[in-house]
Amino acid sequence: MTADNVTAPGPTDDERKNPQFAFDRYAPEYRDNFLSITKDMQQHCPIAWSDTYDGHWVAAGNREVFEIARCPHVSNDHDVAGDRNGYKGISIPTPPRVAAVRGGFLEMDEPEHREARSAVNPYLSPAAVNRWIPFIDEVVRAALDEKIESGHIDFVDDLANVVPAVLTLAMLGIPIKKWTVYNEPVHAAVYTPPDSPDIERVTAMHREMGLDLLNNLIEIKQNPRPGLINAVANATMNGEPMPDLEMLGILGLVIGGGFDTTTALTAHALEWLSEHPDQREMLSAERETLLDSATEEFLRFYAPAPGDGRTIAEDCEVVGKTFAEGDRVWLSWAMANRDPEVFEDPNEIILDRHRNRHYSFGLGIHRCIGSNVARTVFKRMLLAVMDRMPDYRCDPETTVHYDTIAVIQGMRHLPATFTPGERLGEGLEATLEKLQAICDEQQLAAPVTARKEQADIH
Repeated sequence: MTADNVTAPGPTDDERKNPQFAFDRYAPEYRDNFLSITKDMQQHCPIAWSDTYDGHWVAAGNREVFEIARCPHVSNDHDVAGDRNGYKGISIPTPPRVAAVRGGFLEMDEPEHREARSAVNPYLSPAAVNRWIPFIDEVVRAALDEKIESGHIDFVDDLANVVPAVLTLAMLGIPIKKWTVYNEPVHAAVYTPPDSPDIERVTAMHREMGLDLLNNLIEIKQNPRPGLINAVANATMNGEPMPDLEMLGILGLVIGGGFDTTTALTAHALEWLSEHPDQREMLSAERETLLDSATEEFLRFYAPAPGDGRTIAEDCEVVGKTFAEGDRVWLSWAMANRDPEVFEDPNEIILDRHRNRHYSFGLGIHRCIGSNVARTVFKRMLLAVMDRMPDYRCDPETTVHYDTIAVIQGMRHLPATFTPGERLGEGLEATLEKLQAICDEQQLAAPVTARKEQADIH
């Protein structure tokens, strides 16, 4: 045997798992110290090993996140059957309530991912979402009308929780009057820690929501009606009918992605604009040129979903680090969005920022499929508030942020005051009843290939 035939031994686990950083995104101090932690990691260890949650890598640098997210040897798969070395999907750690169900196509690899995702594409494209704008505007109008005469509003409870939930149910094909059945458990599951005394109540609400979702799926299988549930009910996996658990995983992904992320983005933007009234006036006056860039900047800065987990699917070297098959990696979209190597003054909100290539919707083939919905709903809510409550002021004393930014960087309450105004129409309950009839009559929840026209709400 010659020296050329000898393969040098690779580094041991202890040798390759360096540098180390005590990273715990669930700790309240991570939210409080996000800027200092981000700066520290990006300067000294843009990818580091953390012993928390059974051990995993943390990518904080923009380049590191980009390279790992697009690496062909990285997997999103959630191996609920235990056949693939325990791959655990996008959550670190995996919450017990979703341990047995994959999180839709976000926790699938190719070719399953492409096949499952293709079923919902015709419902979420820019053209498909554009059809819903009159519907969205009417829900926003009704939500604001409920509070406009009082001069008081909680932008989370009374607006930003309401509109995304109603729209998501409408797109799914679920009666929109049930939005309250879905709204609270989706949000509470994010902000309620597992050891909270309130967890039993939250679990019970989640069970009720899950049962209603399953009942809608069964109904639509038997008597089809337009919407994403019908699309998923007819989807295939590996060329065969999709199992019910996989359908529920996709529908859960649509609901989770459609609710809390848009709520969080809207609340943070409204809070910041309250703190910077001159910027709010400028944005309102120059909306034709500023709204798009401002939306991307709020997305970059607040990154509603701060990151995702991945599993290394094959021994490899990426960005100078040696990874072993089975290693878990946390990709921090939020920290990558604050990298000074890519963004000038990354910790400042610049409403007209150009070349804003943020990662708030993820990267690669698993990039958020609902990005068009999120942008549209956010813009319609923001414009309506600036038009109808132009002098609003949020109350920092009663504002309640989520304790952690582990899953969603959100808020529970954002109370505000403003000069009272006049109602423009019916209240929320009557409006939803009218909109349900319009959805049914105009087949609004059909795919864009079947219906291209905007909703007619008059």
